[in-house]
Amino acid sequence: MSGFSPELIDYLEGKISFEEFERRREERKTREKKSLQEKGKLSAEESPNDSEVPSSSEKDSTKSQDKDVSEGETSDGVSKSVHKVFASMLGENEDDEEDEEEEEEEEETPEQPTAGDVFVLEMVLNRETKKMMKEKRPRSKLPRALRGLMGEANIRFARGEREEAILMCMEIIRQAPLAYEPFSTLAMIYEDQGDMEKSLQFELIAAHLNPTLKYEPTNVRYLWERSSLYEQMGDHKMAMDGYRRILNLLSPSDGERFMQLARDMAKSYYEANDVTSAINIIEEAFSKHQALVSMEDVNIAAELYISNKQYDKALEVITDFSGIVLEKKPTEEGPPEENKANENVTCTIPDRVPIDITVKLMVCLVHLNILEPLNPLLTTLVEQNPEDMGDLYLDVAEAFLDVGEYNSALPLLSALVCSERYNLAVVWLRHAECLKALGYMERAAESYEKVVDLAPLHLDARISLSTLQQQLGRPEKALEALEPMYDPDTLAQDANAAQQELKLLLHRSTLLFSQGKMYGYVDTLLTMLAMLLKVAMNRAQVCLISSSKSGERHLYLIKVSRDKISDNNDQDTANCDAKAIFAVLTSVLTKDDWWSLLLKAVYSLCDLSRFQEAELLVDSSLEYYSFYDDRQKRKELEYFGLSAAILDKNFRKAYNYIRIMVMENVNKPQLWNIFNQVTMHSQDVRHHRFCLRLMLKNPDNHALCVLNGHNAFVSGQYVQAFRTHPHEPLYSLCIGLTFIHMASQKYVISLDFSLLDIIFSKNEYSLCFYYSASKESFYNLGRGLHQLGLIHLAIHYYQKALELLPLVVEGIEVDQLDLRRDTAYNLSLIYQSSGNIGMAQKLLYTYCSI
Repeated sequence: MSGFSPELIDYLEGKISFEEFERRREERKTREKKSLQEKGKLSAEESPNDSEVPSSSEKDSTKSQDKDVSEGETSDGVSKSVHKVFASMLGENEDDEEDEEEEEEEEETPEQPTAGDVFVLEMVLNRETKKMMKEKRPRSKLPRALRGLMGEANIRFARGEREEAILMCMEIIRQAPLAYEPFSTLAMIYEDQGDMEKSLQFELIAAHLNPTLKYEPTNVRYLWERSSLYEQMGDHKMAMDGYRRILNLLSPSDGERFMQLARDMAKSYYEANDVTSAINIIEEAFSKHQALVSMEDVNIAAELYISNKQYDKALEVITDFSGIVLEKKPTEEGPPEENKANENVTCTIPDRVPIDITVKLMVCLVHLNILEPLNPLLTTLVEQNPEDMGDLYLDVAEAFLDVGEYNSALPLLSALVCSERYNLAVVWLRHAECLKALGYMERAAESYEKVVDLAPLHLDARISLSTLQQQLGRPEKALEALEPMYDPDTLAQDANAAQQELKLLLHRSTLLFSQGKMYGYVDTLLTMLAMLLKVAMNRAQVCLISSSKSGERHLYLIKVSRDKISDNNDQDTANCDAKAIFAVLTSVLTKDDWWSLLLKAVYSLCDLSRFQEAELLVDSSLEYYSFYDDRQKRKELEYFGLSAAILDKNFRKAYNYIRIMVMENVNKPQLWNIFNQVTMHSQDVRHHRFCLRLMLKNPDNHALCVLNGHNAFVSGQYVQAFRTHPHEPLYSLCIGLTFIHMASQKYVISLDFSLLDIIFSKNEYSLCFYYSASKESFYNLGRGLHQLGLIHLAIHYYQKALELLPLVVEGIEVDQLDLRRDTAYNLSLIYQSSGNIGMAQKLLYTYCSI
């Protein structure tokens, strides 16, 4: 290996990398070149007279320079030697090779390449080959056997035989589905037929199979076509990104094309409400091609800045590119310091400036509070016919309204509303707002009425008109302005309509409540809640109907059967629509606001004694998951339902509510009192087993002991309660009543009055009746003995009850606690049965006369 260079030997042995090998080789060649040049200089100094004769060193130097040149690179960055190799592979530049061979033959001392140079050449050649293979575009995936058929299809299309061309393309797609040529041809065929949707679909498939931009990312034509396709598909972002890449690729000399594309992009961004991007595009165009800025560009830029409320920049663009001049001239009177503060602004407008730009200048001056030059500009504007320049009138008027210059805006708006072309709702609305701000309420109300006539669905105009009518003392007209805008079918399908209707109903409900019209107020509340609880009302089988049963037509809640509810398919569709509407409704009112509306509706229904509807509303609300999942709200709804059911005397339904409540709060006496009242009025025995089962879980509960005693009339439960509360007179009374009931049975007669001994024995129950020396206790004892047939004892206790005065309790009338009439009547019955008619009549005349 003595013929190889040291660096090549190190590379082949793996001691250094290829980059290190190239670096050392270049250094070695540089050293050899310098040494040859130094030898040439020395030989020239030794023989100065022979300078005309070329020396060997000069020849060597020339050869080395020629060699370096030959080893240089082409304009493409590829070495010439590699370029020659590729040229020979491709069969190109044969003439150049022959010329080069002739030149090489003419050389006196040709040098043969070393082994190292050959190796380097092969390495570079391999690297360049890989690079070119990566950059090489893929070949067509259409097989050779189908290329003739593809050409025939194109010929048929050119001849107008579209059907045959389509069939041929479909056959090619069947055999070669990855070839893009048939899809491209089909796209052209359908485009020629006018079927743009199919044409676009096939064009997209062809673009997917042949991604041209992947291999030519700087091809402006391809970028333009792809961006156009994105724009047709509605993908605005991707289309604008493509157009922006085109702008970056356009050369500075292509200014007209740059400005036109920037203009179109700014308009597209503005239509998509992306004003910031539109401003960025137009600013870039103005900065790169100031000389190409036209009046149209100035108008677009000013419009963008004004829409973004950048009035100072809009004014700057107008004055810089349209030729309009704004000058500040100080007043001649007063000292110089005051002159600066009192400078007059004058405006000079060339004749070539369009009226649109002049109006935008006026808008900027109004918002920047530069009002001095406006008078002549307004004079110029009002000289224009409002039928032709109405939009410009409106722009200036709205600018005056924005800054509070209502007196300046009113003449312009009055001219517009009197015209035929601009007699529009939006113009009347601005006219009404201007009149209202100036205090002309009557005229403002008339203008708002005109807005409502021209645009019945304009919510703000309706609300403003209602407010004005209320202020003018016209409550009926105020309510008329807030009549519903949509029918129920539209509200069930259109979320935006539901949102607008909800806002209107909120204002209407407030107005009705302030006027004291409770039935109308309830109607609006039920309408709003029905919008929210539509699905829940279907689950609860509740419907909202309109009826005139009270003399006037109002809304009522009713219970319907399951077969009257819509079927499953309609229900699924309604649920999907309800979800979209629910999202809109909750954006208008929060969950707490809806809860407040529900409470108002329940209270109002109860105030109107519509208790059954209050029950149905609570049932629907409990089916609404947002309320039901909230434990606190669910409990409150259950209490509302219980109260409404009791007031409606629907004790079966009230039992369902109270049953759950007492299970969760066993030791709450108030709930047991309500439970007792409900079961007492319901005439139902379902609660018997419920109390027994609950007693097993809570054996020490006193209320359950007493209730189970009541249900079974068994003294054992009363005794258990009496042992824990021996001073409670109710338990003693209940035990005594139980014993009397047992003693009154037939089979006890033969027991020799054993039960009477138990009642009056001196054990722990001896005072079961005589728990206090009161009229009530004597009456109870007499009544019990009277029932058992112990007449002589009954007369004794009845007489004691008559001797005592009635109890006096604060808050209760005396007649309600006076038992003398009852006692006298029972005692008269005893005397009457014994034949003492006179004594019976005396008692009745004394205590029972009215």
